[in-house]
Amino acid sequence: MAGFRSLARQVRDPRCDLALRRYSLRKCLERFAPYGHRATWDHLCSRAGFGPEDRSPDPARLVAALEELEAARSVWLAYEAEFAERRRKEKHDGLRRPGSVDDWHRLTWGGFGVAWCDDPRVHPHAPLAEVLRGLISALEREPGTECPVCGGERLVWRYELDHEPSAGPVCTDCGILVPRPVLTPEALANARRGRLLVTA
Repeated sequence: MAGFRSLARQVRDPRCDLALRRYSLRKCLERFAPYGHRATWDHLCSRAGFGPEDRSPDPARLVAALEELEAARSVWLAYEAEFAERRRKEKHDGLRRPGSVDDWHRLTWGGFGVAWCDDPRVHPHAPLAEVLRGLISALEREPGTECPVCGGERLVWRYELDHEPSAGPVCTDCGILVPRPVLTPEALANARRGRLLVTA
């Protein structure tokens, strides 16, 4: 099974058939897909300017989509390295019980579904790397009341998501499943009740 970097080389290789280059980009999403496979594909296609069903997109557009994915992957891999180092230090210091951020992180190891979008057509419009930096920043500060990606406050609890956890607060503005550790108990309760949290 080819790894992410090997697939990325195929996407860039002008000697490869265009169908293989497109297929290799799709396969990259099996290794790293922050919104989930279908939503991340839709995002990359719309940002790079080709259709999700386009079987022969401009090779330069394929490479542009790959570059955005690679930039986001670099952000996530750096976070995972820092996370692993922190956990090693905590274990060395006797802190064996992981916190809520650690529980969330375990479900997203490798970067799949980090900012899960259950509806593949509803996802943030900003570059993937920018979205992940916002999410990571929110995980490293005190919990808040809004979406860490778009700043939206319209969070609604959704059930039967195609992801783990299968229920949680979804931002109605950008479509991500907001990680519970970044929200205050009040914001989570309001999302469950379907009420918007009004802040002064």
